[in-house]
Amino acid sequence: MKISASCFLLIYIFSFSLFAKVSFLPLFDGKTLTGWSAMPGGKWEVKDGAILGTSPKSEKKHGILLSDKEYSDFIVRAKFRVHKGDSGFYFRAKKVKSSVNVNGFQVEVDTSKETGGLYETGGRAWVNKPSKEAITKRKYIPGEWTNLELNASGRNISVKINGVICSELKNDKGNTKGYFGLQLHGNQEMKVEYKDILIKEL
Repeated sequence: MKISASCFLLIYIFSFSLFAKVSFLPLFDGKTLTGWSAMPGGKWEVKDGAILGTSPKSEKKHGILLSDKEYSDFIVRAKFRVHKGDSGFYFRAKKVKSSVNVNGFQVEVDTSKETGGLYETGGRAWVNKPSKEAITKRKYIPGEWTNLELNASGRNISVKINGVICSELKNDKGNTKGYFGLQLHGNQEMKVEYKDILIKEL
């Protein structure tokens, strides 16, 4: 039986579309902390399909839940919900011996207008903060599930909160490879959740 060129084209397009749809893979399985390791400080557990991090104000260390694997170029999508405290989504981070446990970039995740900003721990501190326009457009409500999208390609980085670009760096000098990490800030009461963490490596 002969198959026309148009049939081959349709099969190719369908296969490509199917691949594109499944190209995002889970960094969190929704049930366990497999693929992640907790560093000293606070408590990390899985509850109701989400990673739940809690810490008392008396805890001095920054509790970090670190990915077991390092990554370089990627698009990451995740959802977070901040109840109390100052959290962060680390990427391209390096392990260090300090009260913070890591150095590198974090997307600010807290209850303030700075959520979606970029902070470099152990380096330049604040590198980028959301503009007034972005703060208005993103419609971020602390205590509700919020969409995060992080794109890191070479030395270019962008952060979206609820689909709105909140931070963008071009030709940046920061780390180009490292771990992902979820943060519990020391010296404050913490409660934060993360779920649906997906990655597409570039």
